[in-house]
Amino acid sequence: MTRYIVLASFTDQGIRAVKDTTKRAAYVREMGQQFGVQMKDIYWTLGAYDLVLTLEAPDDATMTAFGLSIGQAGNVRTQTLRAFSMDDMNDILAKMK
Repeated sequence: MTRYIVLASFTDQGIRAVKDTTKRAAYVREMGQQFGVQMKDIYWTLGAYDLVLTLEAPDDATMTAFGLSIGQAGNVRTQTLRAFSMDDMNDILAKMK
């Protein structure tokens, strides 16, 4: 499985309904299962982003479809980062010439 870190910020719509944020997070977790995406962690944060999630998906196309589906609900704007474990990075480094 491919790992991703998602940084999310509430939209105006999302902050107006912030009391539902944990319910929306549970829904996102369930929705992820329909895509084959597993939410590993979710944190509500202070600073530039309101939420940080770690997820696993089979591939970039699946993660993109999932992210677009979340985005169309209109509660958050996201930035998705492809993440590499130390083992992944060692494999990448071994391919260097």
